[in-house]
Amino acid sequence: MMGQTEIEFIRIGANGDHRPVTRAVAVEMPIAIEVNGIGYAVMMATPADLTDFAYGFVWSERLVDARAEILSVDHIQTEFGNRLRIQLAAERTERLLERFRHRVSDSSCGMCGIESLEQAMRPLPVVNRTYEIADTAIFRALAELRKWQPLNEKTGAVHAAARCASDGRILDAREDVGRHNAFDKLVGAMLQAGAAWDDGFALLSSRCSYELVEKAALSDCPTLVTISAPTSLAVERAKAAGIRLIVLARTDAVLALDPDADGD
Repeated sequence: MMGQTEIEFIRIGANGDHRPVTRAVAVEMPIAIEVNGIGYAVMMATPADLTDFAYGFVWSERLVDARAEILSVDHIQTEFGNRLRIQLAAERTERLLERFRHRVSDSSCGMCGIESLEQAMRPLPVVNRTYEIADTAIFRALAELRKWQPLNEKTGAVHAAARCASDGRILDAREDVGRHNAFDKLVGAMLQAGAAWDDGFALLSSRCSYELVEKAALSDCPTLVTISAPTSLAVERAKAAGIRLIVLARTDAVLALDPDADGD
């Protein structure tokens, strides 16, 4: 299924005029994720670039440590949604089962698949690169982003995650109704292509939540740029991981947070 569908609406004008219009609407549907035969999760997502999504999902779930540990991904379309069947290397079975037990247990902190506060705040890998991204690169990427959002241009309802070179050129991007899914799709595409962030950065068309910071850290991304504001936990986690945050990024100004700076 494509990432969009056509829906008929009635346009109501300020003058009381009513007329039918047809508008493109982003598709959102359940994606069942099965890992090594275990029904692991059901995610609501846009049914596009699903193989990328599968790779990025198991990576951000910390089920694998290397791309080679993802043996296969099969995409099956059903009457009720899509199913992704992912096969991991046998040596990852114990980790998969442990994570699965956490996901199906009751959660007191309101986080899917997290059994305790300690698990919610698990240490992140530290990104050791400290180079600075030029201001001009950030503004160039912001100016280019719209061209990489064909689905959002038609529907106005999806997020984008982009991989940007050090000079601000956008190298690749993925879209989804969920900001987390879009980032997972991008990371999954990078894994399959053997691509790295190198001296570049990630640009996300969303607010900066702690989950997105964690996905950046797990993919070894040193600089994360988001169009909307961060949460306090996102800032804390970014500092702990050594990630430089650029937030409230607009074509006329941005806010930069130094991961080495002190402060509450």
